[in-house]
Amino acid sequence: MNLASNEAPVVGAPGAENEVALRRLEVTGRLRMVLLGFPGLAVVGVLLVIPFAWLIEKSLQNDAGQMSLANYRALLDPMYLDSVATTLEVSFAVTLGAVLIGYPVAYLLSQLPRRIAGMLLVAVVLPYWTSTLVRTYSWLVLLQRNGVVNEFLVGHGLVGSPLHLVNNFTGVVIGMVHVMTPVLIMPLYGVMRSIDPGLMKAAASCGATPRAAFWQVFFPQTLNGLAAGIVMVFVISLGYYVTPALLGGGNVNVMAMQIQTTLATEGDWGLVSAQGVVLVLIALIASWLVRRIAHVVAPREAS
Repeated sequence: MNLASNEAPVVGAPGAENEVALRRLEVTGRLRMVLLGFPGLAVVGVLLVIPFAWLIEKSLQNDAGQMSLANYRALLDPMYLDSVATTLEVSFAVTLGAVLIGYPVAYLLSQLPRRIAGMLLVAVVLPYWTSTLVRTYSWLVLLQRNGVVNEFLVGHGLVGSPLHLVNNFTGVVIGMVHVMTPVLIMPLYGVMRSIDPGLMKAAASCGATPRAAFWQVFFPQTLNGLAAGIVMVFVISLGYYVTPALLGGGNVNVMAMQIQTTLATEGDWGLVSAQGVVLVLIALIASWLVRRIAHVVAPREAS
């Protein structure tokens, strides 16, 4: 009995020591990750967190410098609510257009040889080598009443009279989709390229049609990349100014334009700051919703 009781701790000792060693390694690894990420976190804190905290503080101050919610109550004015609604409409439309155009393009590029796909990707990112102002003016020339697009449509008898494609919602969406589509294509292409082509062949060997194999095997694996692209397109579209200002002709009052107008006419930094905070909150909520939906819809690895 004494021998058995003396041997029990000896058998369990190595396991306990290993567990302690593993915990130490885990703690050390986490500490190293924190230290490696500290410079990046410091930059984010200086360039993002501190300015946003200042923005919140300014938005909570009234004309007398006292803490108040007056600036946020002022945003309930129909003029400001209309700018929020217009911004959301434009962002949704641009995101939808970028998905409808960008997903097929990304899929085509992912199926091509890498060398050819690399050359075509240059054409995809080519618009970013040109100033946004120049690209917007180009669309203004193309879409105006006597522009290239209307001349083509009228000349070929596709429409009876020139279409109104600028100084309205349509022109803003067209111009922004042209700018935002590459933002969606790049992360989506990376995800599509990483998918094993053998999975589609395996689905075909099991009797699945090409359409069924695409929707049941390929498409679900692209949802994370699609969600990342949607978030980037939507968030960037929320704060766009140049394209809505030029192609909208003052008829599409997005929040960025409303902020500039408020600052230029009233010089109210508190009210402008409140609009900025609302814009950031909308971007955060939209990002969370898209990520959440993608997490629910995307197939779990465990299954």
